[in-house]
Amino acid sequence: MALTRLKSSGLDIRLTVAASLSPERRRALIAEHARAGLRESQDINRAALGRVPDHDTFVDGRAEAPLTSVNPDRGVIVFRFHLLSQVIQWVDAMLVLHSPVLTERYARSHAWFADGKEMDPMSPPAGAEQFVVMNAQPYARKIERGQSSQAPDGVYEGVAAMAKKRFGQVSYIGFGYRSMRGGAVGEWAGSATASDLARDVRGGDRRKREDWLTRQPAIIIDEGR
Repeated sequence: MALTRLKSSGLDIRLTVAASLSPERRRALIAEHARAGLRESQDINRAALGRVPDHDTFVDGRAEAPLTSVNPDRGVIVFRFHLLSQVIQWVDAMLVLHSPVLTERYARSHAWFADGKEMDPMSPPAGAEQFVVMNAQPYARKIERGQSSQAPDGVYEGVAAMAKKRFGQVSYIGFGYRSMRGGAVGEWAGSATASDLARDVRGGDRRKREDWLTRQPAIIIDEGR
């Protein structure tokens, strides 16, 4: 059995080729089916992104090897598309667009992380598996609950829903809450006022109280499975 995976397309194609055929013929059939799957995946990406993104090819773990060099019995062909940067930049732009602008502090405080390390959304690092954006302001949760007249429906959950509708076929996009220990929210969490609030409202273990104080609305993006 041969397997073709098209990362960021949602396609996973398994092919069984008759063992009675020659190895060369089996390789040719596997390559043909892989190309068909690639074209289908490119059509999906074109519909979502408006263009066909570049991709890398791996044949049995070898980068850019000919498709016809695949193992005819247990071969694996992977096409990995370069498209998350477009999703990230669109989400970043929408977060700024939908941010309350009374002081612009919130709009300037969207912070992006790639596998836990802060990054520039205009140049996401290659090879990262998961991207997360949160707002560094301690009042971000209040805004998400609709306690801003300029954003009565919140910001992050709405942008995540729009992004999922637009890009859901080519990537995973989710909304949730993540702990952010840096930025203004981290400074606030370390204050006596925040410590007293967490003790009175949450009680229990100090570490859990710190986690509660720093949990911020977040959008999570990865290739999906």
